[in-house]
Amino acid sequence: MEKWFIKNKKADFGLIAKTFGVSEVLARLAVNRGVKSNEEMMQYLNPSIENIPSPLLMKDMEKCCDILKKKIEEKKSIRIIGDYDVDGVMSTYILYCGLERCGAKVDYEIPDRMKDGYGINVQLIEEAIESGVDTILTCDNGISAKQQIQHGKEQGLTILVTDHHDVPIDEGVPEADAVVNPKQEDCNYPFEGICGASVAFKLVSVLYQKYGIDAKEMEEFIPFAAIATVCDVMDLVGENRAIVKEGLGRISKTKNLGLKALIEETGLTGKEITAYHLGFIIGPCINASGRLESAKLGLSMLLSKEEEKASDLAKELKKLNDERKEMTAENLEKAIEQVENSDLMEDKVLVIYLPECHESLAGIIAGRLRERYNKPSIVLTKAKDGVKGSGRSIEEYHMFQELSKCKNYLTKFGGHPMAAGLSLEEENIEPFREALNQQTALTEEDLIPKISFDMVLPLETISIPLIREMELLEPYGKANQRPLFAIRDVIVTKASVIGKLKNMLRLTIKTTTGAGIYIGMLFRDYDRFVECVEEKHGTGTMEQLINGTSSGVGMDFIFYPSVNEYNGYESIQIIIETFR
Repeated sequence: MEKWFIKNKKADFGLIAKTFGVSEVLARLAVNRGVKSNEEMMQYLNPSIENIPSPLLMKDMEKCCDILKKKIEEKKSIRIIGDYDVDGVMSTYILYCGLERCGAKVDYEIPDRMKDGYGINVQLIEEAIESGVDTILTCDNGISAKQQIQHGKEQGLTILVTDHHDVPIDEGVPEADAVVNPKQEDCNYPFEGICGASVAFKLVSVLYQKYGIDAKEMEEFIPFAAIATVCDVMDLVGENRAIVKEGLGRISKTKNLGLKALIEETGLTGKEITAYHLGFIIGPCINASGRLESAKLGLSMLLSKEEEKASDLAKELKKLNDERKEMTAENLEKAIEQVENSDLMEDKVLVIYLPECHESLAGIIAGRLRERYNKPSIVLTKAKDGVKGSGRSIEEYHMFQELSKCKNYLTKFGGHPMAAGLSLEEENIEPFREALNQQTALTEEDLIPKISFDMVLPLETISIPLIREMELLEPYGKANQRPLFAIRDVIVTKASVIGKLKNMLRLTIKTTTGAGIYIGMLFRDYDRFVECVEEKHGTGTMEQLINGTSSGVGMDFIFYPSVNEYNGYESIQIIIETFR
C-alpha cells in the first residue's frame, strides 16, 4: 500500500498570484518547486539562456581555450576523448564541430563500453601517441583519471579535461594542463549541476569569441546540450531548464541531418517534442549504440553530411534500441521470476544474477526492479573477468555507503547514494547478498512506496485555461516534476478497456456532489486497478463497471489534468497516476 503525502510549503500565494498575474494554483506549484523570491519567480516563469552566467567564471576555462587556440594555430593534432552515453556523444559532437569550425586539426575517440570501460585509459593514450596526437581533450570524463593523465603527461602529451562529475575525494583533481569542471572546489561558476555537453557548449562559445565567430552560430548546438541535460538526468532548474526549454523550441527546426532523420525514424516529425521524448525516445536510440554496438554510430549519424547516410544510421539506431528493449523485457521477466519464485522476495535488498544478460542492460533492469518492488536492487551479469553489475536504490538507502561495508566481497565498486557499479567473483555472489541484507537498517516502513502530490484539486475547478497556464512550468524532469493533484471519494460509474494490449482504461467519473461527468485515463497498473476495485467493492464489481451495470464505486486518485483534442474540439481529461 502506498503512502500519499501533500507538499506543504507555505507562502502568500495570493500576493504571488497578484504580483505575477497568475492563478493561486500556479503560485502554489511554483513555491512547491523551490521558488522563493520574486527574482526566482520571474526566471522560473521566463527561463532564458540570456540569463546564463558567463562561461569565463568557470575555473581554467580561459586557460583551456587559450591552449586550444595556440594548438590550432600551430596546426597540432587534437583528439577528443568522449564517453559512450548520450551526454558523452553530445559533448563530443559539440566539441568536434566547434573545433573544426575554428580550423582545428581534430578527430575523436569514444571508449568501447565492453573493451575499454568508462573514460580515458592508458590504452587510449598510447593509441593517441601512435597516431601522432599532440593534445587530448576529454569531455564528460577525465576528472577521476589522475593516474592515466599523469601517464599521458609523462609521454609528452598536452591534456585538457572537461567534465562535470564529482572530484574524487581521495585523489583530488588530475594534473592536466587545464581542468574545466564546475564541481572543483575553487571554481567560481555559480551553477555546478550542468552536464558534460553544457560544459562543452560553454567552451566552444568562448573559443568562438576568441576567433570572432558570430555567437548566433552557437544556437545550433543548443538542442544537443538539451538532449544531454535530460538524458543525463540533470536537475531541470535554473540554467538547465533554460537550455532544455530553448532546445525543445529549436529541435524540430534543426538543420542537422542525423537528428532530423532520427526524429523522423521515431515518428516525431510534426509533433511537439517534449522533454519526455528526449529522455525516452530520442536519447535511448543514441544510448543503444553505446550499449550494444559502438557509440560512434550515434556520433556518425549526427556528423552525416548526406541525407541517405543519416537516414540509414537513424534506422540502425532505432533497430538497435528495439533490440535493446526486447532484451531488457526478456531479462526483466527472468529477474522477476527469480525474485517471486524464491526466498529473495523476503530480502530487503535484491541481488539478482543473470549470467546471460548483456552487461550494459544491468542498470536498466535494476531500475525496473526498484520501481516494481520499491527495494534497492542490484543486477549482476557474467563478464570477461568474473561478474559485473549495476545497482539502483531508494531514497532511504545510500547504496555507495552500503557497498562500502561489504567491499571485502568486491573487486571493484563505485557510485553514489542512488546508483552504483560493482565487480566481484562469482563465488562471492551469495555471501555478498547475505551480507548486504544482514547489515541493512532498512525497515518495512522504508519499503512502503511514498508518493507526494502538490495539492487537493476539486475536478470542478479545473479549466482549459488553467491547464494551459500550467504549461509555464514546463519542461518537466528531475527537480521540476509534473504537478500532481489529489481528489478523494470520486465515483467511477463506467470503465472501458482500451489499448492494443487491452491493458488500459477509460473511466467515466463524477464527484459526490454530482457537479459534472469527467473522463479519466489509466495508462498503467490495469491489473492492480482491477484488484483494488474488487478488494474494496467485491468480486464482479469490475465486470459491472465494464458492462455499465454498476451503480458506481468510490475511489481516491492522484492525477494531472490534460487537454484532449479531437476533430478540433477540446475537452478536459484527467490522467490517473495512482489510486486507492
